[in-house]
Amino acid sequence: MNMANRARMFRALALGAGLFAVGCNTGQGTGRTADAGGDVTTGGSAGSATGGAAATAGASGAGGTTATGGSAGGSAGGGHAGAGGNAGGASGHAGGGGGHGGAGGGGQAGGGAGGGAGRSPVDAGGPLPKLTIWIAGDSTVATSGGTPCPIGWGGQFQSHFNDRVTVVNSAVGGRSVRSWLYDVQDTKDSSGECVLAQDASGNPTLQAHWQAMLTGMKPGDYLFIQFGINDTDSTCPRHVGVTAFEDSYAYMAKAARDRGAQPVFVTPVSSISCTGSTAVPTRGTYAAATKQAGTQDGVPVIDLETASVALYNKQAFCPIPGGGDVSASTGGAVGAFFCDDHTHFSPTGAPQIASLVTAAIDTLNLPLAQYLVN
Repeated sequence: MNMANRARMFRALALGAGLFAVGCNTGQGTGRTADAGGDVTTGGSAGSATGGAAATAGASGAGGTTATGGSAGGSAGGGHAGAGGNAGGASGHAGGGGGHGGAGGGGQAGGGAGGGAGRSPVDAGGPLPKLTIWIAGDSTVATSGGTPCPIGWGGQFQSHFNDRVTVVNSAVGGRSVRSWLYDVQDTKDSSGECVLAQDASGNPTLQAHWQAMLTGMKPGDYLFIQFGINDTDSTCPRHVGVTAFEDSYAYMAKAARDRGAQPVFVTPVSSISCTGSTAVPTRGTYAAATKQAGTQDGVPVIDLETASVALYNKQAFCPIPGGGDVSASTGGAVGAFFCDDHTHFSPTGAPQIASLVTAAIDTLNLPLAQYLVN
């Protein structure tokens, strides 16, 4: 079975697995404080510890977000108080009037019957524009380093899209959102957050993969962000408190919008944990923080935690054969799905998690759904 057919099959399974998406959250933002890093690269406006992150007060219009919509509005204390947010396009998704525009308070506000029609790389207006999907995340997202296991869902993403899409997966194993963004030290500051290394100008030192994204992102691109697993660590360099976590997401969303790209937040995928014969969620605090960040920043949220637990229950992973935790010797469907622990995926499991994400793109009626293969 070729990769395109595998993608179709797994997405069909995903659509039956449960709820996948929180909603578009394109309503009014709150102007939260940006992460301390600011935006110290070429292009865009620099955020700062005192500057407000972009607040998306503008509701998406009749047809969802435009490819070039960014953060409009003047500065307020060094950051943007965005009056424009994601400006709604007139035509929406796949040539129809339906989109995911939020009206004021957020959520999905249908704009007509257009919605999710069509998957062809050519529509009535000619070929769809080329775009890049940039992915930031941890080991559950990362492409395999050449070994068959573990494999993250980001490495399985490309096959779900037509040839107008390029996927750049910059997820790195073992990272929290701040250790992915910055050079983080092993000590905490007075606020309890890990100290960030600074460059000669006194700005936080950015990781090369984030610098490359900031340089490469262009109008029409997408930025998918999934952290919240390693962030729970109590020690540096991985520790990230909930407020710093949400502020980091706000900073990344603003950076994407400043370049005309659309951010998408993804709740951390659940590990497998059983209560009797039922799989239960495992990412509570940071899954909730991801949703909260989406609401505050007007960013679509894919609830991968909920979707993955629904998939685990659909496939009857619980109770785990032999009891206890998953290991390299665990048999059955759950042993085939996971690598050698309860968190990381095998070549069997990773494509199915990727299909949950692409199913949610469709459910949310994101314009990106036009690029999915049938």
